[in-house]
Amino acid sequence: MSTVLEALDTSPQGASLAENAYLLLRDRLIMLDIKPGDPINDGQIAGELGIGRTPVREAIKRLESDHLVVSYPRRGTFATGVDITQLADISEIRELLEPLAARRAARMAPQRLREEFRDIARSISLLGDGDAGQHELMRYDIRVHRLIYKAAANAHLEDVLIRYDNLATRIWCHMLEKMPSVTGHIAEHVELLNAIADGDEDTAASLALHHVTSFEETVRKVL
Repeated sequence: MSTVLEALDTSPQGASLAENAYLLLRDRLIMLDIKPGDPINDGQIAGELGIGRTPVREAIKRLESDHLVVSYPRRGTFATGVDITQLADISEIRELLEPLAARRAARMAPQRLREEFRDIARSISLLGDGDAGQHELMRYDIRVHRLIYKAAANAHLEDVLIRYDNLATRIWCHMLEKMPSVTGHIAEHVELLNAIADGDEDTAASLALHHVTSFEETVRKVL
């Protein structure tokens, strides 16, 4: 495991050591920086983060409930495998909830988030083929989705969607080498982000649904 752990999310101000450890480990598991089947050694992680084992163990407990790690008696804790057979079930849930989140975000987002949506849309639209690596592009994808969930202003919806988007992202990262490019998938966000920023609920919901269904179709083409 790299000695430099970097979370995709900025830790909330005043977050506990356990929360920080959770966010850092979660995103490395999602991006497969920690490979499926890799052992999760709480002592090693605590040393790398410069914290005690207790907050790391609390973080690992949360990661178990997220289905990102699994513990076996007398064997230890390991990163879960990537199960492609879960794709249909994950997509079914996301097809229902992603449009809801996009619709709510278009309605509820404060002005500062609408400006952030436009800024990210501009950044993505300026990306040309080869300008960013596959993993960097996936970081854009995660950032966009999490910002939409935040803007939806429903903590329960946000929690559920983050969990399922995390599982979908692991599948996507697992298949990256088989895919020619994810640039087109990321580019789909431009119109979606602008629709949310404009407050166009129907368009935002429709584009969010298309984004989820195209994700599943793209993965199935390379299986």
